[in-house]
Amino acid sequence: MSPARPPSPPRRKPARKATAQAPAMLPPGSSYLQRILNARVYEVARETSLDAAPKLSRRLGNKVWLKREDEQDVFSFKLRGAYNKMAHLSPEQRAAGVICASAGNHAQGVALSARKLGCRAVIVMPVTTPQVKIDAVRGHGGEVVLFGESFTDAFGHAKELERDQGLTFVHPFDDPDVIAGQGTIAMELLRQHPGPIDAIFVAIGGGGLISGVAAYVKALRPEIKVIGVQTTDSDAMLRSVKAGKRVTLNDVGLFADGTAVKLVGEETFRITRELVDDFIVVDTDAVCAAIKDVFEDTRSILEPSGAMSVAAAKQYVARTGAKGQSLVAITCGANMNFDRLRFVAERAEVGEQREALFAVTIPEARGSFKRFCELLGPRSVTEFNYRIADDKVAHIFVGVAISKPDEAAKLARTFTKAGFQTLDLTNDDLAKEHIRHMVGGRSDLARNERLYRFVFPERPGALMRFLSSMHPDWNISLFHYRNQGADYGRILVGIQVPKGDAGALRDFLDGLNYPYEDESHNPVYRLFLG
Repeated sequence: MSPARPPSPPRRKPARKATAQAPAMLPPGSSYLQRILNARVYEVARETSLDAAPKLSRRLGNKVWLKREDEQDVFSFKLRGAYNKMAHLSPEQRAAGVICASAGNHAQGVALSARKLGCRAVIVMPVTTPQVKIDAVRGHGGEVVLFGESFTDAFGHAKELERDQGLTFVHPFDDPDVIAGQGTIAMELLRQHPGPIDAIFVAIGGGGLISGVAAYVKALRPEIKVIGVQTTDSDAMLRSVKAGKRVTLNDVGLFADGTAVKLVGEETFRITRELVDDFIVVDTDAVCAAIKDVFEDTRSILEPSGAMSVAAAKQYVARTGAKGQSLVAITCGANMNFDRLRFVAERAEVGEQREALFAVTIPEARGSFKRFCELLGPRSVTEFNYRIADDKVAHIFVGVAISKPDEAAKLARTFTKAGFQTLDLTNDDLAKEHIRHMVGGRSDLARNERLYRFVFPERPGALMRFLSSMHPDWNISLFHYRNQGADYGRILVGIQVPKGDAGALRDFLDGLNYPYEDESHNPVYRLFLG
């Protein structure tokens, strides 16, 4: 769940009055509206669709639209601003080549634009950039230089190379031509949706996208709210607006790497401060849930930065109680690393408030485990981790699927009322990121333990059937289960069986009719658990 939203900056001057003045970096008599209308983006970019999100709209009670910039050939809006800037360079500048600093999406835009225009492109990228983006840049013919851990680090190195090699720097956001290129998104959006729009949600890194969108929208439709979105660990623009000057962050989060900017642009700060109506801050879990929301409506997978606008739209509805409004989220990128999907899937359930996590203490006595499971009733267990460690009490890490946000608290009260000490871990980052994977280890109390790995159908009642079939004199000393979304679940179970019960154990295993493997002599078990 997202943290409490920081106080918003005061509302700015009316948009029409603000955009009537010439921006500081533009020549007299010019305006962003003119630049956007005349931007040369369609020589390489495509007009992306404005798609309805029916499932999300029904859930939120509002009409939600997605402006699909993830449909571009480089899977990001960045192509627009990069090409518009480079198309306006002189033939001499293009012949000398260009250079940029980027976490990935702007880099792909510059590389593809350079290929279209027939010029050299050097791309400086942070070493933390996802490999999928590095490979994509090289695939477009860009010369990749990896340097630093953030955009700011890469930017400084790129400026050095610019001077040393006589290249022209293509800024990812703080340039009028780049801003104008991104503003064509708003031009398309208003043409595609001529009816009422209540709010447009825009992710902010350095501010180029929101500056272009706000400049166009506030010039033509000032009644539409333009709402900027940042993550809790990369909120340089919000801090700058609140401080009245640009603020440099010491560190930035890298999950939403496309918006991981320590210092926003001078021109983008000026425009954003003047024209943007409000800001919303979202956390990692909310972004993961938004990725899932978009997938369910479109079968497309956004990168974290691309889903920030959707997460903010959800938070806006929850905060304001909006009903029946038309909300537009700009889905600005889809350069997702495949190996991040498991993390996204795990955190989406918590971000969507569909999974509750608990640490529950029960008596270390036969039947306690089963009695606890009976309290769960028909609810789906998403995770169950336990290792015997004490001869008096047992500590269980359990995940449960929920349908309403307040259900976690109700479940905690149910466990406590039954005499089980309970700690709600649903909002605990340590538990979600580390502890859930570390429950276990050796135990001096695991005498006569046999270790079995079972495969059983993922359907209601399968877990209770397993527990009900066990002999009442046997004790479970280890239990590990995690719902992986497959048709069949897999559990690892340690059972303490008296030596004289070998026959009863065989009858139990055969009677379950679940495939299983005896792992009691597995060397990995002996090294880490036995």
